[in-house]
Amino acid sequence: MKNIIDVSAVKVGVVGAGSWGTALADLLGLKGFKVDLWVFEKEVKRQIQDDRENKVFLPGFPLSNNISPSNDISEVVSKKDLVLIVVPSHVMRETAHEIRGHISPGTILVSASKGIENKTHLTMSGVLKETLPEIDENFFAVLSGPSFAREVANKFPTVIAVASKDQKVADYIQRLFATPYFRVYTNNDMIGLELGGAVKNVIAIAAGIMDGLGLGLNTRAALITRGLTEMRRLGLELGANPRTFAGIGGVGDLVLTCTGDISRNHSVGKKIGEGMKLKEILSEMQMVAEGVKTAKSVYNLSRKLGIEMPISHEVYHVLYENVSPKDAVHRLMTRDLKQELDVK
Repeated sequence: MKNIIDVSAVKVGVVGAGSWGTALADLLGLKGFKVDLWVFEKEVKRQIQDDRENKVFLPGFPLSNNISPSNDISEVVSKKDLVLIVVPSHVMRETAHEIRGHISPGTILVSASKGIENKTHLTMSGVLKETLPEIDENFFAVLSGPSFAREVANKFPTVIAVASKDQKVADYIQRLFATPYFRVYTNNDMIGLELGGAVKNVIAIAAGIMDGLGLGLNTRAALITRGLTEMRRLGLELGANPRTFAGIGGVGDLVLTCTGDISRNHSVGKKIGEGMKLKEILSEMQMVAEGVKTAKSVYNLSRKLGIEMPISHEVYHVLYENVSPKDAVHRLMTRDLKQELDVK
């Protein structure tokens, strides 16, 4: 690993120019790193190159001149010290196949995507590891936490976490991304950090549904608290550290996504609560609400493992089985009475 203080010596590639990928590329560019950014859309590439703005996914923010946009993914990931992957979860496997053979053996791969693959129930780092077996397991990492792209672009104080099996890799990424407005903590619990980032999107859809129905703050507080319990249950079953869910990538990300007005997942849920159909909502959206697809993964995985996740299950029923939001709330509130705390 090169000394990251010498920014001219570190080569960075960012795969994905949505709002989050663009904001992170800009953060690194403003620190002085030369960043190659893979852009899927030709028009977005032109905008970034000529106008120094991503008018589609992050409008209103001038971008660093250190960002070089490209439609050639192999060019962006080749001969890099670090590659940050920020694509929607449902295209992660396809993207990994596209970069295979172009990644150098010593490249650190960081996933900043949040989701669980529908068919395999793998997290995003799991998809990358399965698809890129030639990369050393210690060179994979995850970046996650409560972080709206627009607020990072505005340089509002933001705190996130990076997790890797190798502490030296986590420390390296921490120093690479840290700025006076972007504080990074390290963690060794990759699976916990990823599950927190994925499940919170499902709970955020539920929170939006509650707001769309006009229910109150009591309801929201209960939903967030019990949603955190569901997140922890799944994490424990899959080997996560339970303390992760009390931290940045757990309760921190959950609260933000369940209460933030600019949360895409909360917005989807709110429109459903107000009476719109999912198909209609998605047809109007330009960016991806990860919780819609993740709801299916969480539902099927939790049933397979025998884990009780009633809020997540009701979100699935509303999204995919046309259960009315009011009926879903009634079913949650009239379940058998229980103790609050799980045995473990």
